[in-house]
Parts: sequence; C-alpha cells; structure tokens
Amino acid sequence: MYVSLTRRAVASTVLLALVTAVAGTPPAAQAAAAATDVRVDVDARAGLATVGSTALGVNHAIWDSQLGTPAVTGLLKDAGVQMVRYPGGSYADIYHWKDHTAPGGYVAPNTDFDTFMAGAQRTGASPMIIANYGTGTAQEAADWVRYANVTKGYGAKYWTIGNENYGNGHYGSAWEADDHADKSPKEYSDNVIAYAKAMKAVDPSVKIGAVLTMPGNWPDGIVAAGDSGTWNQEVLTRAGSAIDFVDVHWYPGGAGPAETLGKTAQLQDAAYLLRRQISTYGGDSAGRIGISMTETNVDAGRNTQPGALFLADAYSGLLAQGVFTVQWWNVHNGPDKASTVAGQTDYNDFGLLSSGTCTADGSACEPPLNTPFAPYHALSLMGDFARTGDQFVGTGSDNALVGAHAVRRADGDLAVLLINKDPDAAHTVALNYQGFTAGTAVPVVETFTNGAAGLVTAPGGTAAAQTLAPYSIALVTLHPDHVVAGAPKAPGQPTATVTDRTAKISWPSAGAGLKYEVYRQNGGISEQLGETTGTSLTVGNLLPGQRYTVNVLARDGAGRVSSASPPLTFTTGTPASSSCTVTLRDTNDWGSGYVGSIDITNNGAGAIGGWTLAFTWPTGWQSLGSGWGATWEQSGRTVRVTSDTALAAGASTNVGFVGNYSGPNVLPAVFTLNGTVCTSA
Repeated sequence: MYVSLTRRAVASTVLLALVTAVAGTPPAAQAAAAATDVRVDVDARAGLATVGSTALGVNHAIWDSQLGTPAVTGLLKDAGVQMVRYPGGSYADIYHWKDHTAPGGYVAPNTDFDTFMAGAQRTGASPMIIANYGTGTAQEAADWVRYANVTKGYGAKYWTIGNENYGNGHYGSAWEADDHADKSPKEYSDNVIAYAKAMKAVDPSVKIGAVLTMPGNWPDGIVAAGDSGTWNQEVLTRAGSAIDFVDVHWYPGGAGPAETLGKTAQLQDAAYLLRRQISTYGGDSAGRIGISMTETNVDAGRNTQPGALFLADAYSGLLAQGVFTVQWWNVHNGPDKASTVAGQTDYNDFGLLSSGTCTADGSACEPPLNTPFAPYHALSLMGDFARTGDQFVGTGSDNALVGAHAVRRADGDLAVLLINKDPDAAHTVALNYQGFTAGTAVPVVETFTNGAAGLVTAPGGTAAAQTLAPYSIALVTLHPDHVVAGAPKAPGQPTATVTDRTAKISWPSAGAGLKYEVYRQNGGISEQLGETTGTSLTVGNLLPGQRYTVNVLARDGAGRVSSASPPLTFTTGTPASSSCTVTLRDTNDWGSGYVGSIDITNNGAGAIGGWTLAFTWPTGWQSLGSGWGATWEQSGRTVRVTSDTALAAGASTNVGFVGNYSGPNVLPAVFTLNGTVCTSA
C-alpha cells in the first residue's frame, strides 16, 4: 500500500505522606490554580525501548572498604539497583583477581571477588566484570570466567575487556595502564578477539564487551598516526564479529549546573551515531551488538541536586534509546572540596553515598558514612519509574528547563517523570496525552525536592496539571480510564527500504484479521502516516537526508489497539541522480572541530554561471568556524557558500571549511546547489 506523508515507603515517609495528604497536597506535586506555563505531551503510541533486567546500575571499587557490606547492599537493593560493576574503573587494568592485588593502587580489605559477588547477590543485581587488559592476559581472564561460572556457579554473564583503553597514550593523554608496546586500536582489537575466544571456550554463554568512546566525547573523530580510522571504526571493523556489546562512558562536562543539565539533549544524537557506527563497521551481524553505559557523572553539583536531576534525565534518556544498562560512578568516592550549590553543601564527591570523611585540608567533613546523597534518591526514584518490562514512550516539552520522560506499563498504567531544571522558579505543567486516556482519580506523585532528606509520596494534582518545585523531580503515576482486555499483541520489529523520498516499512504479522497503523514520532505528538491490513506500507513525500522514527500498532475489529511496536529509525537518502553531486569529507578532526572538504560536480549539460551551495547543520551545537574557496556565511543553522565563478558542464570544484562542535558531530547529509537537491556521494 502507498500513502503520503512506590515501591518504597519507610515509616517516616509514609507518615509524612499521610500528614501532607490531610493538611493539603505538597507544593512540589500540586496542580496550581494559576495558568500552566509549560506544555508536556506524552504519546503512548510512540514506543521507544523496553526496560531490561539490568537497566539501573552502579560502580563498585576495590578501594572501597564498604564494598559488599550489608549496609551498602541494603541501600542499593532499596534503590532498585540491577547491575553492579567491578573492580572499579581504571583499577581494572591493574587488578589481578587471583591474588586480589592492584600494583600501584590501594586495595581495601574484604573487597575480593567473592565478597563482591556476595554483595551483588544480596542486592539482587547482576555483575558486570572488567577483565584486565592493561596488565593482564587472555588466560587470566579465561581463568576468572572458569572460577566465577564453573567453580563457583555465579553465572556472571557480562564481561568487558579493559576500561577506557583509548586513554593509554595513543592519542596523547595517558591515564590508563597499558603494558602493550603497541597502544593502537588495532592491537586492542586483536587482544579483544583473543580474550573473547579464550573466555567463551570456558563458558560459551558469556557476553563480551569492547571499549568504545561515546560520540561527542574525546577521542571521538580523531585518527591517530598510523591508524586507518578512529578508535571506534578500528575496533568495530576488526573485532565486531567477536563481541556482544560495546562499552562507553559519558562525562558531559559543562561550565556549571545549567550547561551540564542541558547536555542530556545530546543523548539521542549520540546514541544514533553510535548505533550507526556499529551498523557500518560491526560486520554482518552487527544488529546483535548491544550498548552499555558503564560510567557517567557530572562536574557540577555531583552530590547535590544538579547531580540528582542529571541522573534521572540521563538514565531515562539512555534507556529510552535502548542502552541496556546505565551505571553511576560511583557508590563511594570521597570528598574533594566543599562548595554551596543551590543552597546545599556539595563535596565534589562522585559517590552516591557519603564516605564519612573530610576534605584533605580538613575544611569540610561529609555527613556520617553511607548517608545517601541527592543522586542516590534520584536513582531510587528511577527504580520506581523504569521497571523491567516497561516501554518508554515519546514525550515533548516546550520548555528546555522542564524535562519529561514516560513509560507504559504492562497493566496499562502510564508513569510520567517530570524534571524541573530551573533552580529559581516553580513551573506548572499542562500534561497532554495521545493514545492514552487517564482516569479521573487523583494521581499518586512521588517527588524529590532540593535539599530533601528523601522521597515523598502522596496523591497530588491532576492528570492534566502538575506543579513542580524549583530543582525538583516528580514521578506521576496514572491509571487508564478503563482497562482493555484482549487487545492485540504489539507488532514485531519493523524494517524499511528507503529512497530519497519514500520508505517501504514492513513488519511481522501480529495475528489474523488486524489493521495496522503506522506512526511517525514527533516528540510527544505522533503523526499517522497511514494504515493497512497488510504487513507493509510505502510512505511517500519524505524529505531527503532526514531521520525518521516510526512505530506500528495493531487494531482489531472491536477497535482494541495494541501497544507500540519497537521503534524503527531510518534516514532517507539523496536523489540517485541529480544535476549535481556533492561529496563531504572530514579530513582532520581534533574532537571539538574538524576540517571539512566539499567536492561539487556539475552533472548538467550546461555551465552554471555562478552558484550557491547550501546545507543545514543537523544540531544546534555545530557551527561554521571559517571557510575558503568561495564566500561562506551562516544564518541560524543554515550555511551558504557562494561563488561567481562559472562551473562548466561535467566540471568539479572544491571548497573547504572549519566546522566546530560541542556534542555529537552529525555531519550534514543534504546539499542544494542553486536550490536543487544534489546527490551525496
């Protein structure tokens, strides 16, 4: 067919909730009588990734004397932690598990592998184990697998080969131990293959991960001397067939809390680029390669409210994009220096829990050992929000200071996570729903506000409006107006065959006698592209070089509608033939900018007596630095390159520029020459 386009409630929290319910709804969750000032749309038809059983993770380290203690495992279990990583970041590349040593580093007592596993089991979490690449061997890693899964029967499934191994000096900076004479990604890839072979020979069920860099983070884009491509290109090309997942870290930086909290807007593009790299370079079976995010944290407000807001936003954004685990760095880390952030004392401590120690100069001391910091409470809220089996769905906000995420539960409930990143002002949010009708009951709202000692749960506001306190997080859980029994099952994973203007979308049958509806995601309001009783739909009037994400829903004869299929993201091409051809190459990249070279060819029968080439930056964090070979100018995100020099029929010319970026560098894909869309080569 063708168409055109709460869980947790300790006694004090319960008591507080009951008191506030009697006295009046708490300000952080109440629907204000005043007019709303933010619009949030939630579209249950816009299905994103489904939450897995390892989604919420943290890091443990062998220097932490509290690793695996009942106090810590109890707190992690209460927060809903599902995966714990060991033995701790860069220590992994100096750690020898057999004798529990880390030459050159400190190892705390009672932090060996068995102690870690006992703690993971008490937490109810799966382990993520880092095999020593820097100073270890494939045989040492294989022996560890044998001990863990054959001798002890731990069933440790996920193993990564090393940690941040691109930081071994190959690109200049050297913080990661690496005894290999050759520090290149080729050498790392060869060893990944050897490690994977040795480890899977012991236990074929283990999953092996290779270290990559997150798009937009150093050394993304850089090709070192002697290499054929970037770290990610080399590792995926050489070792893609031997691995089961890739392992990335994300420390977004930022001059202060406001800039840091804005960085989460880059996650969708970063995940898109990473998946495109995997698909392009990872081999014929690249689709099976998963993504783990095993370290993330912030540089501003690490253990106060900015850290909490970032954790909730980043975990949600990454899980919605299909990352199978997101892990905070770290459980304990220790204070650095004290400052005041949004009225609260921040110790610049990466830890979720207090180390109970003082700064080196003794000027400030943390609260008692294992006191939860603000990000811990955000993690606890995530444990109530993103549960195994929930499907993230599309959301949109018209205010960059108010973030929104949502999941659809198997029982039909809808949970909406609202994040107010404004440190100074409350915001009243108007909530609008597509594909979901809320019941009339007052929703249950779980909140975490700036400076609070924990989460507060109480009925509050309405399904249509919620007021958010400054610097706060609110989880709104909504019941549908009625539960539909016997709805069709969701269609399976769609696929697409695309041209520059069309896409044929296909999907597995979800049963007999069904009609299928295809929707294009657009934030929190999807656009229906068409419907059919078959299992494919050809959509026209698409724009060249554009990214589209679609879902398929099934509807039966009684009008009952399934949940959304898994999402399909595709990018249209450019014309197969055109009067012009443009080739863009990134010829030299340094991680925050690059030299771009553009070849322009006139395919027409006659000369062009003067020309204008135009393109648009795909993101707001890209810009033109300078250009040569013609006259360059940028207006908004549109770049125009003009020349009075004639371009003869069949002739080519070259222009160049310096492009700047401060996030994932999605290269322009569509160019027009005097208004005509060119073929991109």
